[in-house]
Amino acid sequence: MVGGAAVNVALPLLNCMLNTNGTALADGKPMPVRFGTWGWGLGMNSSIFVPKKYGEDFDLPEEIAALAPIKKHINLITNTQAFRDNYQNLCHYTGWVIARTGAAPKDTKDIPGETIDVTIANQIGGGTRFKSLTATATGDVRNTYSYENSNTPNAPEWSPLQFYTRLFGPDFPDPNAKTFTPDPRIMVRRSVLSGVMDQTKGLMQAVPADDRARLDQYFTGLRHLEQQFQQRLEKPEPIEACVRPGEITVDPAMGQEAEAIAIRHKMMTELLVMALACDQTRVFNMAYTNANSSTIKPGYEKPHHTTTHEEPVDMKLGYQPTASWFTRRAMEGWAHFVEAFTKVKEGNGTLLDNVFIMGTTDHGYARVHSLDHIPIFTAGRCGGAVRTGLHIDGKGTTGCRIGYTALKLMGVDKPSWGVNSNNTSQELGEILVSRLS
Repeated sequence: MVGGAAVNVALPLLNCMLNTNGTALADGKPMPVRFGTWGWGLGMNSSIFVPKKYGEDFDLPEEIAALAPIKKHINLITNTQAFRDNYQNLCHYTGWVIARTGAAPKDTKDIPGETIDVTIANQIGGGTRFKSLTATATGDVRNTYSYENSNTPNAPEWSPLQFYTRLFGPDFPDPNAKTFTPDPRIMVRRSVLSGVMDQTKGLMQAVPADDRARLDQYFTGLRHLEQQFQQRLEKPEPIEACVRPGEITVDPAMGQEAEAIAIRHKMMTELLVMALACDQTRVFNMAYTNANSSTIKPGYEKPHHTTTHEEPVDMKLGYQPTASWFTRRAMEGWAHFVEAFTKVKEGNGTLLDNVFIMGTTDHGYARVHSLDHIPIFTAGRCGGAVRTGLHIDGKGTTGCRIGYTALKLMGVDKPSWGVNSNNTSQELGEILVSRLS
């Protein structure tokens, strides 16, 4: 009962319903740390991508020359492996799924566990307006690297105009506004959830153990919603870095041309960065391209994916020049993405000082779609816990070490992460200021 009226909240389908087949803020609190991911398709060409020098002051081969402005803010880990175990190499799928879930998929419809951003959002995302935000520069709502499970993708924001309206439209709770009026719609929703949450204990005792686990997960999700509603009923603390961006009134062109993708990526990045600065979310995802990149080069008849298969290797250069052109555009996008975080002042540093971003791709050598020698990036110092400016040799170990490190940095208590050959309990110690407990 809420306000004298009965309310109902639907339950998930339970087994018992089926047959047997079925730095510091003003108040002294530490700066919030955030986690994000960035994804690009079709790996790289190792001969012109992988630096020859490890550690600090590493060189920038021509395919990653665009990273010069952000070199001191990132780490590049090369020579990592995605172990497919007993499953086949599903091109454009197996590599990124392992990097994001820790497990090899059995087919192209299988997401063998929630992606790492979902796990972290469940840990740190409950007190913000949005538990997480996912965006894509492709203009295609199907292009996401974030999944709750095989059947539940987190659909990305694909339109800069719609993304702006969602973040900074009429419902934006400006933390620097002089006045604050709680939204009555939020008050009603909060009341409904509170009324239902008080009645969960009896139900939990009345169902079998497997359903108790499912209900616990379900009600945990409701609790996260309740926390988010509560946050929106209270006047936000002022945030100096939060500045409402200029209004977007029209979407840019929605084609797959490299220039169109770059423009959308720039717009979505700037919106996402300001959403983080305004503490609207603490978990985020950005897709520069889908895994089997569909980017088009003006005047060239084949998209990026087809190019990696069909373009001959230039015998003088030693690589596929047009395929490399596409990779260079992706690296320009990564450079812009990271640099955008450095332009927002936060405390005595910048927003980038308080984030940890993991940049992943689907393959190592693009031409043969390999699962070895896969590069992975990190960016940001995670509140001072992470060193940057390093090139690290992954030594053929699972790339899930980077994911496991991210989980530990974000306070997710797991003794290990990953399945079978991708399972690891080894942090990427080279980037840590001190070993995590």
